Amino acid sequence: MSLPPAATSRLRLRKTIQQIESESQNHGLRRTLGPIQLMMLGVGSTIGAGIYVMTGTAAANYAGPAILLSFLVAGMACLFTALSYGELASTMPVSGSAYSYAYVSMGEGVAWAVGWLLLLEYGVSCAGVAAGFSGYATSLLHDLGVHVPTFLSTTLVQTLPTAHGASLLVAPRIDLVGALSVVVVTALLVLGIEESARINTLIVFIKVGVLMLFLFFGIRYVHPGNLLPFIPPSEGGFHFGVPGIFRAASVIFFAYVGFETVSTASSEARNPRRDVPLGIIGSLLFCTLVYMCVATVLIGVVPFRQLGVADPLAIAVDAIGQPWLALLVKVGAVVGLCSVILGLLYGQTRVFFTIARDGLLPPIFCRLHPTFRTPWVGTMVLGALVAVATATLPIDIISDLVSLGTAAAFGIVCFTVIWQRNARPDLPRPFSVPLGGIRIAGVWIGVAPALGILFCLIMAGPLFVDMIRALFNGNPLPMILLGTYVVLGILSYVFYGHSHSRLGREDSTAIV
Repeated sequence: MSLPPAATSRLRLRKTIQQIESESQNHGLRRTLGPIQLMMLGVGSTIGAGIYVMTGTAAANYAGPAILLSFLVAGMACLFTALSYGELASTMPVSGSAYSYAYVSMGEGVAWAVGWLLLLEYGVSCAGVAAGFSGYATSLLHDLGVHVPTFLSTTLVQTLPTAHGASLLVAPRIDLVGALSVVVVTALLVLGIEESARINTLIVFIKVGVLMLFLFFGIRYVHPGNLLPFIPPSEGGFHFGVPGIFRAASVIFFAYVGFETVSTASSEARNPRRDVPLGIIGSLLFCTLVYMCVATVLIGVVPFRQLGVADPLAIAVDAIGQPWLALLVKVGAVVGLCSVILGLLYGQTRVFFTIARDGLLPPIFCRLHPTFRTPWVGTMVLGALVAVATATLPIDIISDLVSLGTAAAFGIVCFTVIWQRNARPDLPRPFSVPLGGIRIAGVWIGVAPALGILFCLIMAGPLFVDMIRALFNGNPLPMILLGTYVVLGILSYVFYGHSHSRLGREDSTAIV
């Protein structure tokens, strides 16, 4: 399984900035996105299952009212990462996100690892969002008099809480509602990003408007007693207390993964050096503000222990006693989650597109439609895989895997900034990370990227601990899924990517 020494050296092969810029000019995609569309893409990809679903779960099981501190912790991790993304995007305005940045800085081996993590982040998180969509859509259809059978709206695998953690339950059923939402979004992405961006912008205005209505009416029904004690006493493990704040932060970290979708759109942005950093940082700050306001009203209206359900905002609106608002919130959730699925699936297809152009994945993923100029075959294949994951896997397992993959990818992005500053200090940087840096033994270490790495480790720690606990308590599925994914990544590179790498072939030709 191991590669010979000559092949191992291939893992360190790096692209040059000139190669990256040349590829960005000859990718065949249309440059149609401006700064507002990029920011809307970030907001549309971010505000979704995190606020509509995971906030209630994290508050009910881990943090209580201190979920507000959890949002700050997760938001800080994302802010430092967003600043790092901003610098890299202004220096290397290419699609592929962290994968492309790592290919320049640390070589093909690390780039493949980052790309594989991004595929986990986008693909599995898209399935998680589709699961949230299913919960709200089923509830909305029920209100309209349409009953969806449980076996068509529940995943094949379910987790049941027990005194020793969680146990698995497998039954003959699939989440057809969530899977169909992925199929519809896939068809839309095949038609083109410009058309998709227009629809996404409209959806963003709808769902943000609905959340503003929730805040306007809900703030009148906030009971200060529901916010006390602000940090509930610890009940052991990560259940409440200070440990619960950090465990909840790792859960709602899932809510932030969409903002980096903007970086995957560099090849379709009109002025990527200026607009992509603005889109990344602007969408993150806006979403964090919305999250904290909505979470405050949500917990103030409903005692936090009652929020561990699939549709916590609907529970809060029912408590407010405005049936029309309850219906509107569910409509906003259904429509809003569609835009998140669109953004995440778009990001995944563009990462696949870039990796395939480098030869590390089959060319089917970078084959463009002659009319729509989209990677249509790859989009349909990925859409089918995400639909299957949506139909079979429960959202709690999905969200933990996404948060873990995201923390790893974000940490590498922050490290890439440090690497680039030391390896190529001469590069023009239209946007630079703030707060400066220090030199240790001649090596520049930026304060912002170093803090980003620290916060990413804080996000990943509780997830690893809980996965290990689940393994010893009879629930091996999270570790099995993670281990299987890692092994598939290694095998994919060893048996395909290594021999088909375009950079590797060019290097071999140059040596000959």
